Amino acid sequence: MNKFLKEFKDRGYFYQCTNEKELTELLNKKKIKAYIGFDCTAQSLHVGSLLQIMCLRLLQQHGHQPIVLLGGGTTRIGDPSGKDKTRKILSENEIEKNAKNIEKILKNYLDTSDKKIKPIFVNNYKWLKNLNYISFLRDIGKHFTINKMLTFESVKNRLDREQSLSYMEFNYMILQAYDFLELNKKENCILQIGGSDQWGNIVNGVELIKRYSDNQVFGLTTPLITLASGAKMGKTADGAIWLDKKLLSPYDYWQFWRNTDDNDVIKFLKFFTDEKIESIQNLRDVNINNLKVLLANKTTEMLHGKKESKNSEKIAKETFSNNSTGSNLPSIKIDESSLKNKLNIIDLVVISKFENSKSEIRRLINGKAIKINNEIILNEKTIIDKSFFNKNYLKLSIGKKRHIKIELI
Repeated sequence: MNKFLKEFKDRGYFYQCTNEKELTELLNKKKIKAYIGFDCTAQSLHVGSLLQIMCLRLLQQHGHQPIVLLGGGTTRIGDPSGKDKTRKILSENEIEKNAKNIEKILKNYLDTSDKKIKPIFVNNYKWLKNLNYISFLRDIGKHFTINKMLTFESVKNRLDREQSLSYMEFNYMILQAYDFLELNKKENCILQIGGSDQWGNIVNGVELIKRYSDNQVFGLTTPLITLASGAKMGKTADGAIWLDKKLLSPYDYWQFWRNTDDNDVIKFLKFFTDEKIESIQNLRDVNINNLKVLLANKTTEMLHGKKESKNSEKIAKETFSNNSTGSNLPSIKIDESSLKNKLNIIDLVVISKFENSKSEIRRLINGKAIKINNEIILNEKTIIDKSFFNKNYLKLSIGKKRHIKIELI
């Protein structure tokens, strides 16, 4: 087996391949260019896209050159895959701003110094914006049948649920196939990688290229990742786990991985770190909490750098130390004058943005889940005065995982 495909499988990335035998033979002969597309629907990617990013890293580690397609054009249409309604249409400026920020994030993960494997960033708006509709239908549309398009999951699911699917969205799969054709012509790209929900779109591209130019290209998909709890990867009760420090601090990112379910730790070390597979197998008998710290350190270092990773671990140790008041925690500032207005514990939690619902905060107090400086708050009418502050700050904790420093100014 080819070394790239072997590691791809060993790490659990493999789901489907259009012609694995021929792809293996090709990869054993030469280095290739492969692409993954990212639509620009938000200003940042979140960890739901991290498996695809790790595939780009793996390509580079095996000497192949990744192409990152930023969907400046397809974002204007909206991918119906996994959606039960039409995506919100963004403005031109929003899409371009998102594309630039996503490229910046991806450069944290990819080697941009080696010319042979340096990622090629392309924006499909470049070739989609000036398409001639009649020519496109004649040259590209003739290779697609409505019969087959109706069988693809992204379309079939919407129609089976009797939810509307606009003609605009219906065209998405043709445009994605056309992207592959353009990259094959312009960059000699012969492989597209994507999530398993993209299988139909990827197969369309492979078949379009075969019919259009008789070139042999390939498709490779990864499994959709869910947490042991069954929740979708990338989403939590508190919102998305963003890959942009402006949206999620390095400490909160570190803490997300530190809180990984015991049943997911080994799997996630394979998925989301560069640790050798053999080394990970030997870690099964290591204390599970130490493995979680290893996972948190490696994932945070990859995105935010070694310094932020070490600092996040230090903050976490201080946070969970019973004699600590959390001097290095993420913090918010409040005006000292607010104490004169008899600020109570409920208002303080609202200010921290941990909870907005006062009834939920009361429930947490009754459940002994709220602490100040590691001391449980039992009375919802507790007034916060200067006695709670040590050197002008206090540590507010909600449960075992949410902690913040409140600083007086």
